[in-house]
Amino acid sequence: MKRPPDITTTEEAPVKKRLTTIGWREWLTFPDLDIKSIKAKVDTGARTSSLHAFNIRYVQKHGRTHVQFDVHPLQRNARKVVACEAPLIEERFVMDSGGKRTLRPVIETSAVLGGQTLIIELTLISRDEMGFRMLLGRQALRGRFLVHSGRSYMGGRRGKKKKVKAKT
Repeated sequence: MKRPPDITTTEEAPVKKRLTTIGWREWLTFPDLDIKSIKAKVDTGARTSSLHAFNIRYVQKHGRTHVQFDVHPLQRNARKVVACEAPLIEERFVMDSGGKRTLRPVIETSAVLGGQTLIIELTLISRDEMGFRMLLGRQALRGRFLVHSGRSYMGGRRGKKKKVKAKT
């Protein structure tokens, strides 16, 4: 059966650079925020990426507004807390999946996914009740990644520490 002529694959399309394929969920690192690993849901329906944050505070530093906040980087684990700080880019109204508009702080930071370092915008909001601590939105994906909806962790799995047996 022949494919209709208006459909092209990445192999057939004239592409200046090859896009990396990622899954519907991936592990990311945020070196500027000292977050070693956080599981993200790749959400092409969300324009901007969103990070789980709590204890959000605004402070002035060198004449500029910064945001200080805490993050639980691991799902279902409230013991691990990472204290973060970043310059505030702006505050923006964002519509959540339930249709509710909230005013959120927006920061810009580097993220590492599958060996690629990206500079992305993040909105900060408590995601305690959500399935993922992080949503990776389409602005961060555009021009860099293709999303395979049936695969996970194509950018690599989170490194687990090996247990060392004590010598007796």
